[in-house]
Amino acid sequence: MNNDSEEEISRSKATGRSKVAVLFTRPESVLDDVAHAMWLADSHVHLPKDRSTILKVNISWQHYYPACSTTPWQLEGVIRSLLADGYPDLVPAQNGTVVVDSFEGERNNKHDVVLDRYNLKSVHLDVPPQRWVPYEPKSEMLVLNDVFPEGLMIPELFYGRNIVQLPTFKTHVFTTMTGAMKNAFGGLLNRKRHWTHSVIHETLVDLLAIQKELHPGLFAVMDGTFAGDGPGPRAMRIHDKSILLASADQVAIDAVASKLMGFDPMSIKKLNLAHEKGLGIANPNEINCVGDDISNVNWNFAKNENTFASIGQKLIYHGPLKPFEGLLLRSFISPWAYTASNIYHNGIWRPLIGKRRISKSMKTKWGKFFSNYQ
Repeated sequence: MNNDSEEEISRSKATGRSKVAVLFTRPESVLDDVAHAMWLADSHVHLPKDRSTILKVNISWQHYYPACSTTPWQLEGVIRSLLADGYPDLVPAQNGTVVVDSFEGERNNKHDVVLDRYNLKSVHLDVPPQRWVPYEPKSEMLVLNDVFPEGLMIPELFYGRNIVQLPTFKTHVFTTMTGAMKNAFGGLLNRKRHWTHSVIHETLVDLLAIQKELHPGLFAVMDGTFAGDGPGPRAMRIHDKSILLASADQVAIDAVASKLMGFDPMSIKKLNLAHEKGLGIANPNEINCVGDDISNVNWNFAKNENTFASIGQKLIYHGPLKPFEGLLLRSFISPWAYTASNIYHNGIWRPLIGKRRISKSMKTKWGKFFSNYQ
């Protein structure tokens, strides 16, 4: 990966290389660092100021768990930066799932503290009066037309607005790592989005193509103050990495994040597919990293770990239970899977393992910062 000085920032536009801003940060400066990362990655160029801007918040668990969901300082830093740059119409948005309560998650992750400070109200996409409307993609879809043969429904709110994805650094049992591309999964698709898990990589590529059709401007800011390693997006080991990324290229920002984690971006199917389809840059040699030097950083995160719950899911999606996928996950008996997931994550893993990890994390500088965030 190349790390260029600020004098070389303008070269990205001339050469066509995707730019990713990289900054190490600390609690005392994180809000300013978010703004600086956005400036380095040219957010003001990629987000038209005459359009409303959606801030797509990530809530992967209704409980607070470090590295799991958008951090309050990540959200506040982006809001402060955009307001200062002349973006007056900001729309924080999030989406519940069959296993995650987004309202509870908003409170437990202190997003409400930030939104109250700026007199903003979040939109919960899966709750009335929000409307979901039919959408026919202009791009050729890899899998979504097959998964949803009755047609694709998307939030009406998304038409014609900019979007800023707010993911965190974390690994994932289905996609190796999450990131900006995966964050769209919880926005563009409704509560039936788990239907796509067996073809999740192709789904994320389809969704990126749709994002480019819908939004006049796309951007992402990734928080790695805490980073999650292991069978994410919830049951992870927590690490203090104190890093921020920003980019207008969701493929490139995910590629840089995956390389920091110790993975080859081009070996991750969603990134390779998106790169081959021209939706972004996944080859690290073609990405222009600006800001801090990360050329020798490798966190050596674990790849392809599973939880008890994900083992069962993979038996359905890719194993001997595949013939029964429709019955088990798309019929009247499918709530059994949601119940099993909740029992495992909320009733077993969190009290027996997760709470100890949270307690240890809260003694770090970022844990103390979260505890006192008001």
